[in-house]
Amino acid sequence: MYYIGADLGTTGLKMILIDETGRITASRTEKYPIAYPFQSWAEQEPTDWFNALVKGIRKLTKGIAPEAVKAIGIDGQMHGLVMLDSQDQVIRPAILWNDTRTTEEVTYLNDEIGKSKLSELTGNIAFAGFTAPKIMWVRKNEPENFEKMKRVMLPKDYLNYMLTGILSSDYSDASGMLLLDVEKKQWSQEMMAICHITEANLPKLYESYQVVGTLKSDMAEKLGLGNHVKVVAGAGDNAAAAIGAGTVGDGRCNISIGTSGTVFVASKDFKEGKNHAVHNFAHADGTYHFLGCMLSAASCNDWWMEKILGTNDYSMEQNAIEDLGHNHLIYLPYLMGERSPHNDPNARGAFLGLSMGTTRQQMTQAVLEGVAFGLRDSLEVIREAGVVVTFATFCGGGAKSKLWQQMVANILGIEVGILDNEEGPALGSAILAAVGDGLYENVEEACQAIVTVKEVVKPDQEIVEKYNRLYQVYKNSYHAVKGLHDQLSSLAKG
Repeated sequence: MYYIGADLGTTGLKMILIDETGRITASRTEKYPIAYPFQSWAEQEPTDWFNALVKGIRKLTKGIAPEAVKAIGIDGQMHGLVMLDSQDQVIRPAILWNDTRTTEEVTYLNDEIGKSKLSELTGNIAFAGFTAPKIMWVRKNEPENFEKMKRVMLPKDYLNYMLTGILSSDYSDASGMLLLDVEKKQWSQEMMAICHITEANLPKLYESYQVVGTLKSDMAEKLGLGNHVKVVAGAGDNAAAAIGAGTVGDGRCNISIGTSGTVFVASKDFKEGKNHAVHNFAHADGTYHFLGCMLSAASCNDWWMEKILGTNDYSMEQNAIEDLGHNHLIYLPYLMGERSPHNDPNARGAFLGLSMGTTRQQMTQAVLEGVAFGLRDSLEVIREAGVVVTFATFCGGGAKSKLWQQMVANILGIEVGILDNEEGPALGSAILAAVGDGLYENVEEACQAIVTVKEVVKPDQEIVEKYNRLYQVYKNSYHAVKGLHDQLSSLAKG
């Protein structure tokens, strides 16, 4: 028996095939472009995702008997707005999670509707990347497209719809739309009214591991699979990554450094963090979680290495960095604005503390440390909610860096578990598919059987104390330059 897990990321679709023991037998990644038409905009063509899925699955399952593949699970980049017309045609490019064009809509929601009201309706407040403000933006700025809109869905839900013909979503991904009453796990009638949509426009809701349907006959033929193949609801990428890291159970933590950076802490009950500086979402295992999300994480390192230094030899640049805790240079990682904990689309990146003696090595180190400090911002908010976190699994592209492993352990002051495999969200989706097929009784049982930690990186208390002092400067730096970033944003808007 085989199960497919697919992770619909920002730059590519990562697919894996696991057998009934959880062993990964094949993997495949298909890339697609991202467009930035204007400052703070980020868009993609949903058809590019679908073409990548078809191409990838055919290659992934080459040589496998069609009847041996039992189920598919797909997770995806959260918050993106996909709109279809009455003929199921994509109306416009999807507006992505890291698109921050909705400043006016977010201000209206948080200030006019009010944060307390939004919290009452959804358990969260408005952020620029969320889906509801994007729907409002389209209605105001592209009324002709809004009039055509019949179906609203998230990125991975578009793929599931193409596969099954059933409009579905799961609670973890829907939590980031600002349309779901997260605690009650139902669409908010008042939020739909605010966005001028109805429940008929929205997907039916499922738990992530529940089966929504099987492959349509034409899709089975296109993929080279049988139409018996089940498709589960799937999850938001962060929830899927947490499943792939075994982060199920009250107080369990997973940290991810991918394009964005996240701190994910599972909770058996619904709780709200202080000032909504982190999100309160449903988890893919049927419970809830805290989620702190920084918009630019590994992408900061990509920007620094490739656009500024003009190199892709990441290892060479990091190998010379050894003296942790002594680099008194601050980097603010806000290249696309910031979500947690600041909810500030005007925030921008900055170096503080440059001098004539500053070296390339020090600036590279500051970029890596700045991302880890940004993760700590979210962890501190979660700790203020009374959650004790002393250990976290670590996944994403950044988890492959030994240096970043050490920095995260010391800057956050926790033990960091390095997973036996680093497939993260794709593995989580494959696990959900296996649970949906009945191979395991529940998600926790599946994680216990499949997910293992191969190494634990422990913090050095002396370095922890040095980073604690530097972190205070980092926190103050955002507030010190916030007014300047607001002024620059006003100038950019003309």
